[in-house]
Amino acid sequence: MDVSSVNTTGIVGYADSFSKAVTKNVIVVFIGISITYINASLIHTFSKHQIFYTNPRYILFIHLVINDMIQVSLTIILFVISHTIYRINVSVCCVFILLALFTTENTPLNLACTAAECYIAVCMPLRHVEICTIKRTLMLIGLIWTTTMLSVMSDLFITLTTQPLDFFHSQVFCLRQTVFPSPLIIKKRDITYSVFLVIVWGTILYTYFRILFTAKTASKDAKKARNTILLHVFQLLLCMATYVAPQLLDILQQWFPKNRTDSLFAYYIIVQILPRSVSPIIYGIRDNTFRKYLKRYLFCKDSIL
Repeated sequence: MDVSSVNTTGIVGYADSFSKAVTKNVIVVFIGISITYINASLIHTFSKHQIFYTNPRYILFIHLVINDMIQVSLTIILFVISHTIYRINVSVCCVFILLALFTTENTPLNLACTAAECYIAVCMPLRHVEICTIKRTLMLIGLIWTTTMLSVMSDLFITLTTQPLDFFHSQVFCLRQTVFPSPLIIKKRDITYSVFLVIVWGTILYTYFRILFTAKTASKDAKKARNTILLHVFQLLLCMATYVAPQLLDILQQWFPKNRTDSLFAYYIIVQILPRSVSPIIYGIRDNTFRKYLKRYLFCKDSIL
């Protein structure tokens, strides 16, 4: 959940050659466009069919897709900036980092909520309609954003009280630690992330094992829900790598001292981009209902626009 790795190839001041920098930017932009196209197809499919936007599970899913689209777009913008403009105004950087933090911290919470919905559908099917209503789902999404806003906005308030006004007019390399440099923020972040870690993993593990127990004697739907939770676990593991971003980056720099920018580029792809490509697989490919409607848009059988 730490966006200190948003543009990891520029964390240390080791410049790539021009050709290598161009290659990396082309790769990142191509991956970003591909993910955005698939996600745009998912959003279009969702909005065009009542069967999706009246189902709490698909509402949570499409919220995750939109959230990930914003996150991927922001990381790509920051990545390109790190190879072109390099330094930008602190106030502008604050906006980028705050939005990136919102969306990054939203993802694990959204996954935990989706796992809880799967648990209710499988283990309490008779109460699913009563508990998982559209109104409650939208309220839950609002609670996710409120939680992340309370967590993230404190960084800005601490910075406003500890830094002079001139700081916000200066030019910096755009990273979380450069625009929010107070040691208090690091301590707050560690505590907040520890709480998130316990809540999210507790929810994921509890729902998985309850569904696993139910799947032994229940229907095919229960077994499919169990597999979906497993994919969430994989996605969550990738997202959680950002909890230990500074430690991982230090290890990479020690292991590959002569190829630091390359190893950091690989880290950026695996930690920031790859988790955002899992969501389309979970529903866009595995879900029979969504796949049926998605094909006509994804392969241009019907216009997305």
